Amino acid sequence: MRPIALLSLSLALAAALSAHAAPATRDYAVLMQGRSAGEQKVTTADDGSVRVEFHYTDRGRGDRSSTGWRLNDDGTLREYSGRGNDYLLTPFEESYRAESGSARWKNPSESGERALTAPAFFLPLQAAPEATGALARALLKAPQRTLELLPAGEARIERVGEHPIAGRDGTVTLQLYSILGLDFTPRMVWLREDGRTAATIAASGWFVTVDREFEPAVAKLTELQEAAGARWGADFAQRLTHAPKGPLLIRNARLFDPRDLSVEAGTSVLIENERIVRVGPDAQVRAPRGAETIDARGRFLMPGLWDVHKHYSSTEDGALDIAAGVTSARDIANNFDTFLQRVERFDAGSEIGPRVLKAGFIDGPGPYAGPTKMLVSTPEEAVKAVDFYADRGYMQIKSYSSLKPELVPVIADRAHARGLRYSGHVPATMSARQFIEGGADELQHMIYVELNFMYPKVEDTQGMKRLTAVAEHAHEYPPEAPKVREFIDFLKRHRTVLDPTMALGEDLFGGDPTDKTPPGLRGVAERLPPQARRNLSWGALKPPHGKEEAYQQAFPSMLKLLKALHDAGVTILPGTDAMAGYMLHAELEAYARAGIPNAEVLRLATLTPAQVLGVDKDRGAVAPGKYADLVLIDGDPLKDMRDIRKVDAVFKGGKRFDPGEIEQALGIVPRKAAAGAR
Repeated sequence: MRPIALLSLSLALAAALSAHAAPATRDYAVLMQGRSAGEQKVTTADDGSVRVEFHYTDRGRGDRSSTGWRLNDDGTLREYSGRGNDYLLTPFEESYRAESGSARWKNPSESGERALTAPAFFLPLQAAPEATGALARALLKAPQRTLELLPAGEARIERVGEHPIAGRDGTVTLQLYSILGLDFTPRMVWLREDGRTAATIAASGWFVTVDREFEPAVAKLTELQEAAGARWGADFAQRLTHAPKGPLLIRNARLFDPRDLSVEAGTSVLIENERIVRVGPDAQVRAPRGAETIDARGRFLMPGLWDVHKHYSSTEDGALDIAAGVTSARDIANNFDTFLQRVERFDAGSEIGPRVLKAGFIDGPGPYAGPTKMLVSTPEEAVKAVDFYADRGYMQIKSYSSLKPELVPVIADRAHARGLRYSGHVPATMSARQFIEGGADELQHMIYVELNFMYPKVEDTQGMKRLTAVAEHAHEYPPEAPKVREFIDFLKRHRTVLDPTMALGEDLFGGDPTDKTPPGLRGVAERLPPQARRNLSWGALKPPHGKEEAYQQAFPSMLKLLKALHDAGVTILPGTDAMAGYMLHAELEAYARAGIPNAEVLRLATLTPAQVLGVDKDRGAVAPGKYADLVLIDGDPLKDMRDIRKVDAVFKGGKRFDPGEIEQALGIVPRKAAAGAR
């Protein structure tokens, strides 16, 4: 054999042995709001088995997992195992095996066994992002590109398009696919032409997992994916928005007026264009020529609801809000690269969603910095950040836990000089009292009222301690305690507004760590798509041994404090910071359980936010000259706050939305259909 041929053969054998000995590993960056938050390493062995190491950190929390799987020839999982911790750092183990025509799975909140009569893909509960790529590849192999999912559901994949993307090693053509059946709206994934995962982008670019080769192209990938999502949302809106051809007259309603808490039966509301033009007794309001008339049949009519603590990140958020009667909202922290376009689509009607007021998010740099690009360290940077938001039509500033305390008065003064309100999480090493004395108009989350009583014993509240300290000690501060009474008086004296997010608090402090359904969504979750309902909860805190009783008392103690705050005249604004629509209902139900009279709860959810946020000229009541934003309810929430969920029709600017139609289009069993099935 000639030397050159022998050399070639030797090199080929060496390469083959090397490939066998060294499994292929792909590195992915995990980004939150464009900042490095973690990584994912995907290693594929010569036998096809896959190992994924995944972690990210988000303000002292975040997933960490080591998972592995083997595939069948059709791309479905033959076996899977994983362990690590979930977002709230609770440990987990998860396993799956399919053999002899049967599948078994187990994790902290699920276990089951199922006979397999056809290929099915098990979707892990604590899945690393790469699992979405594995599902996409299996779907592309499947007949009709459709697979049954385990534990339940069905997924289908559609090709959205292909795009040349500049990678570090040159331009590569990537395929964008949408997977239907995992969420309320399509979940998208970027694949290379050979099927390897290039990127998964969630929450409008808020959370990105991207092959490091394409990390410089994240902005372009996000832009292309957002455009595809906007096209889907526009078609959805066109199908489900019912616009009257002329005037609209609603007759025979029981109209609730939050201004005086009255209810008037036999009331008519006349709407032209997007405004209310007349409200009065049925006999005194005539239908104009060409008007469309809706007979309310004596049902409860009220102004549209508000949610003042939102983070709009996907198309279903706005649609779920409208279906639940939420016609006005305040988004209190978002990705300003994509968020403004979403609000524009809401306003134009090309995406279903409420009227949204914008609050700009600011924090300080550091390991616990919030998910925002707007990080400031100096007074000059703080002023510049406030101006950035003010110049773009934001009405409020929200700061976060890593902000330097000395910057609080700087931000407060600049915000007030530009006509903006100022609120936030209390910065670490500060008390709520000091934050308010520094110029804050509002507190987010009831936990910061509770933490004020624990200061300075609990001072650093950037990590999990801001939750665990409240869980352990909230019961030690009843409303009648002098320290508590004095602070309530302080809040009233300073006209401080509270956005308490009580339904989220119930999830964290009153939920079951093994149950992924928040308490406020029980009875609702059963109607949701099977995969969508698997991770509704933030994750309830698991009490340490010996602290179980204290943890159980935490949320009831917070309800008592809420009632005392309301009775003292502290202004409360309902917000969720959680699942759209349905969690706002849970928030209002929590207020009623706390002992706040139902009529006053409805005022807090309608007129009060409009007054506090300065838009009561146009919103907050059903009255001539205001926007025709209304909710028709087939029940009486004045008698039973649970009836707030019985939304029969929603009007935004006079356009009508059928909640049942929206729910069905999102894969949700409509409330009336579910009731009929029972």
